Amino acid sequence: MTATADRAASALERYEAVIGIEIHCQLRTVSKMFCSCSTQYDGAPPNTHTCPTCLGLPGALPVMNKAAVEHVIATGLAIEGQIPARTQWERKNYFYPDLPKGYQISQYAIPLAAHGRLPIETSAGPFVVDITRAHLEEDTAKLAHGEAPSANGYRTTLVDFNRSGAPLMEIVTEPCIRTAEQARRYAEELQLLLRAIGVSDADMERGQMRVEANVSLRPRGTEPFGTRVEVKNMNSFRAVERAIAYEVDRQAAALDAGEPLTMETRGWDDGRQATYHMRSKETSEDYRYFPEPDLPPLRVDQAWIDGIRARVPELPAARRARYAATGITPYDAAVIVADPGMTLAFEAISAAGPDLPAKEVANFVTGPHARLAKAAGLNGRGTAGASDPESIAAILAAIASGRVGRPIGRDLLDRHLADGTPAADLLATVASTISDEGALLAHIDAVIAANPRAAADFRAGKPVVGFFVGQVMRATGGAADASRVTELVRQRLGTEA
Repeated sequence: MTATADRAASALERYEAVIGIEIHCQLRTVSKMFCSCSTQYDGAPPNTHTCPTCLGLPGALPVMNKAAVEHVIATGLAIEGQIPARTQWERKNYFYPDLPKGYQISQYAIPLAAHGRLPIETSAGPFVVDITRAHLEEDTAKLAHGEAPSANGYRTTLVDFNRSGAPLMEIVTEPCIRTAEQARRYAEELQLLLRAIGVSDADMERGQMRVEANVSLRPRGTEPFGTRVEVKNMNSFRAVERAIAYEVDRQAAALDAGEPLTMETRGWDDGRQATYHMRSKETSEDYRYFPEPDLPPLRVDQAWIDGIRARVPELPAARRARYAATGITPYDAAVIVADPGMTLAFEAISAAGPDLPAKEVANFVTGPHARLAKAAGLNGRGTAGASDPESIAAILAAIASGRVGRPIGRDLLDRHLADGTPAADLLATVASTISDEGALLAHIDAVIAANPRAAADFRAGKPVVGFFVGQVMRATGGAADASRVTELVRQRLGTEA
């Protein structure tokens, strides 16, 4: 725990934090929210994915993106929210260089989804985050600030409109979160959910998921809210937790000193591990919302909702529970579900070997498969190596049944992942595990007889069992179960005179 986290924990003994989270997610669509410009602008030259509509030129009219609407409805269903029969669009008015029209088409009065919830797990136990709304809007352009002042003494700022008009979903919680850890776990679980239902890649490093926190403090035992401060620029889950902890500590120090807090927007400086003042905070009145005259109200009938509901896949919480029910630990279940590549591998191998112990599959997926995927730079976006689920299942089955020892089995798995050699060919190159106890004891007796000094060391209490096990495994060419050999070595040495 950092010093800031320690101070924040101390502050929470005197004050109660009231935290609400706003998350903006770019939706996974082919085109932008109100025009046909491509959303595949990552790495593209600036201002090459634009048209009169997303540039905000006079006379250009918006046309709604149906896929984006369905993504928000799917999210609403996944968070157990309510979908209205009728919604509408509003203009959110404010001036900023990255907003070409001077207003943003958004939703205010009637969001596409409302009154949802998302259960999370924290170190203090389960917690449910209440979600106020999930609504749809268009993204802004992107500012690129120069690192050095120009010749006239001013710092240069350029505007790239490639992102302008991209479909953006905003998800807003109730002010029900009380700790920085709860805020982080909520953001992590929401990212998993969005990826699971396929509405967003939600990659924070690429700006596809942006988290903002509204933080205030009130003396414990009181009801009125304190002065709210918005914190932006948190580009990782760790930053979310640290920024909120810092803000709790900062506000508590100010309140203890009798200093007034102001309603403001602050940024998070990851280098300094501190928040800083950006601007005074706007209120909804400042945005002067009014109905968008160029878009009609949107009606959402039950048949449309039911069709979207039928396409929503298994959610992360349900998948974790299903995996845990197969016998693997809740921790392993959480690790697998948190990584799409691991999830794909676990599902495919389990389907190929329905009689396999789930723990065998989980150990492989979180071990050799995960290491190879990381080395290949897949970052959870695919399965690793030249792997074939049927071959992996066959090798794991041979290990689980004792046909081959675990060291040999691990080697076979590594060879299969490296070049895709079929399991049948690999298994044909090794002898079956020696499971006959008489044969194993013969090897053990021979090793003990050849190493009387080591046997004496064992009886003297020295830890030399591993030496005997290694000699037996070498004598059998690895075709023995190491755990059974260990057990028999102890028994044999213990009964010798």
